Amino acid sequence: MAITDIKEYAHLTTEDIEQLAQELDAIRADIEESRGERDARYIRRSIQWQRALAAGGRVALFASRNRLAWLAGTGMLAMAKIIENMELGHNITHGQWDWMNDPEIHSTEWEWDTTCPSVQWKHSHNFVHHKYTNVVDLDADVGYGIMRVTRDEPWEPYYLGNPIYNILLGTLFEWGVALHHIESKKLRKKEKTWAEARKDLRIIGKKVAKQAGKDYLVFPALTGRNWKHTLKANMTANLIRNYWAYMVIFCGHFPDGAEKFTVEEFENETKGEWYLRQMLGSANFNAGPIMAFVSGNLCYQIEHHLFPDLPSNRYAEIAVRVRELCEKYDLPYTTGSLGRQYFQSFWTILKLALPDKYLKASSDDAPETRSERKFQNRKGVRESFVDPETGKRRGLRTALRELRAA
Repeated sequence: MAITDIKEYAHLTTEDIEQLAQELDAIRADIEESRGERDARYIRRSIQWQRALAAGGRVALFASRNRLAWLAGTGMLAMAKIIENMELGHNITHGQWDWMNDPEIHSTEWEWDTTCPSVQWKHSHNFVHHKYTNVVDLDADVGYGIMRVTRDEPWEPYYLGNPIYNILLGTLFEWGVALHHIESKKLRKKEKTWAEARKDLRIIGKKVAKQAGKDYLVFPALTGRNWKHTLKANMTANLIRNYWAYMVIFCGHFPDGAEKFTVEEFENETKGEWYLRQMLGSANFNAGPIMAFVSGNLCYQIEHHLFPDLPSNRYAEIAVRVRELCEKYDLPYTTGSLGRQYFQSFWTILKLALPDKYLKASSDDAPETRSERKFQNRKGVRESFVDPETGKRRGLRTALRELRAA
């Protein structure tokens, strides 16, 4: 099953975790105290770039009968939508720029370019997901209510469709995000009534009408005889944005090493253990400055989960210090190439479509579902301690390495 005792799994003492929390608090304090004009200039320039790309794409599509104009317009529009959703919408609604007191760039005012109403997103994502990160039965992002991504979810025949649900979710990602607040899993289990769902659907319907009207009626109509080409360009731009956002999100949450947790672990959690759960429950992917920007800096998913309301342009420098802490406490820092992280996520979705009897590893020892029981009754795995001669800690990372060797 998922992790029930995070201290035991991480091979850390209560004192270790308290010290870890103090060091992470210090990182937060340093970033908060150093926020200033450089950060404000970054977000304002990002908004300018995004709006310039969107405007350039719309202008180019007035000549969308021309193939080069269509490609240029579609490309610019797709990039504008990616930047708006990832670096702007996601991060602004997290409150990362509220400290500026700029009403245009404030979490209470920003409405992003997607079908999901920001008011619902801030509840289902900012509150539910970031509070209950990877806690099975509390965090709806564990499979999004439609897929099986951990062996802690009992297998049902419904999950044979895992690969199909995955493809559909990637293709229709903005629509999946919009419907996420409906909590389909609770509806299936009758934990939520259809009357409650209809209230949510009315709010979603208004946003969908506005978004679809803009992309599929107003802007195509403005291009006159070229409306069919413009409509196709808008659909293509949305599709590109959907696949990119889907890949970034999946690479941060479902690769091997992004651990799952039980409700029992959460209920007795200290602040330090919350920090630790974010570190162990998230995954990064390697990216240069450009890829980091177009991913909304969510290539630093670990840092984002530790500090969701700190400016995204500071995650790269925060990551250096978080890596140092992982080294100090001998904790894994889960990262890899984008392709590797996505393949692991896809493989988990594929294999968990099958009943457990066809799977090799147990629910305590699978790459996507590990727990502290993994280390019980295993010879050759040492408990956490600090070597008196070298001063080097032997924690979870060493334990996992020794377990593989054993």
